[in-house]
Amino acid sequence: MNAIIIGAGIGGIATSIRLAKKGYKVDVYEQNSYPGGKLSVFEQDGFRFDAGPSLFTLPELVDDLVELQNENSNIEFPYKKLDESCRYFWEDGKRITAYTDPEKFGAEVEKVFDVPAKTITDYIKNAEFKYEKSARIFLEKSLHKTSTFFSKEILPALLNIYKFGLFESMNQVNQRKLKEPKLVQLFNRFATYNGSDPYQAPGILTSIANLELNRGTFYPKAGMYQITDTLVKVAESLGVKFHYNAGVEKIKVEEKEAKGVMQNGEFVPAELVVSNMDIYPTYKKLLSEEKQPEAILNQERSSSALIFYWGIDRQLDELGLHNIFFSKDYQNEFHHIFKMKSIAPDPTVYVNITSKHTPEDAPEGMENWFVMVNVPANNGQDWDKLIPEIKESVLQKLERMLKVGISQHIKTESILEPRTIESKTSSYQGALYGSSSNNRYSAFLRHPNFHQKIKNLYFSGGSVHPGGGIPLCLLSAKIIDDLSPSVK
Repeated sequence: MNAIIIGAGIGGIATSIRLAKKGYKVDVYEQNSYPGGKLSVFEQDGFRFDAGPSLFTLPELVDDLVELQNENSNIEFPYKKLDESCRYFWEDGKRITAYTDPEKFGAEVEKVFDVPAKTITDYIKNAEFKYEKSARIFLEKSLHKTSTFFSKEILPALLNIYKFGLFESMNQVNQRKLKEPKLVQLFNRFATYNGSDPYQAPGILTSIANLELNRGTFYPKAGMYQITDTLVKVAESLGVKFHYNAGVEKIKVEEKEAKGVMQNGEFVPAELVVSNMDIYPTYKKLLSEEKQPEAILNQERSSSALIFYWGIDRQLDELGLHNIFFSKDYQNEFHHIFKMKSIAPDPTVYVNITSKHTPEDAPEGMENWFVMVNVPANNGQDWDKLIPEIKESVLQKLERMLKVGISQHIKTESILEPRTIESKTSSYQGALYGSSSNNRYSAFLRHPNFHQKIKNLYFSGGSVHPGGGIPLCLLSAKIIDDLSPSVK
């Protein structure tokens, strides 16, 4: 049986591995000249930059796929667990390092903020509880199959649903449990991991903290692109064929069954089709003749990003792999993004520096800075005017808080913004995670991983269930594996 996957994003690659292992002959069609989608890489003037996702959690999800490689292959995926997850900076000079050991982080919080260490360890235990009780339902299974709600995991989840924080916002939960404003801000930040607003998103998203501050933060030996590179090798070892510079024009449907795709004007037949493209262009371009799920397609978009890739001709010892420079008014920042569709004058700035762990990513004595600001999805804003304004604001903030003239040390620069995110990855409006999670029912409002009316048509990636980010994209592939027919 032939399977066609549209898009070689991380969800598409993972799906190709699982279907090939299942016995399908798999072809992946990718519009770009490279795999990975957002999880890609580029080099410029001697600096190497991971272009997209920079945080690596739940490495076992990648390990599971690597283990599926052809038995005659010898593909390895080396990575290490990090002692710290992130370094946080505030305008008043306060700084704290968040450690991946809850006890160690709790002791650090007590030292810096005079908040009992138990406050943090209890919070992380609660985040772990929420994750363990809900993940098998909300993340690892389809929410659109009746069988999910008769599984053995559903009863303990239902018995504990009142503890999940579904009827409070993340911010309300964090204020109640943490109280200290800077800690509330720190833990509110986890809403950005799926492009949401902590002042609207449900409290169950506080479970995200468990991944980074309890299960741990990791780093692939050769950087984040190693995930893409490794999984492509695994897929190819199983016979998957990747076609680059090969966009698909249409999913061919006959009598409510997917029959293949139109590619470069020619019909390519298949018994199973998977779209790893964002769900919006999937329907608008590839399924334009089919009934459109307007309620799903018109959901509020997640946030996007403005990223400056800077080659810096010096090193700063006070910075680590992950660094956050907080805004003074966090709520105002999210109000701008989701209500005003604009950028606050004082945005929070994230700086990722992989040369801290992979020195060859930058020339000797220098660093590769990935500098990101959360911004709204593209709704026609004047980005040509906004980008230089934001750049100046970011530079002023970094120079003020680090007391270093950063601008004079920038030797090379590249920029990624909502318009180019959309053009490179087909993410509608440049939204990084499809729809936002600013709704307690958002998990149920995402498009399912299968088409409910068209047989043998499936969907993977960050714009469908269970959501965006590397772990969830990999889980979407696992769900398709569970749902798709076996090869006869």
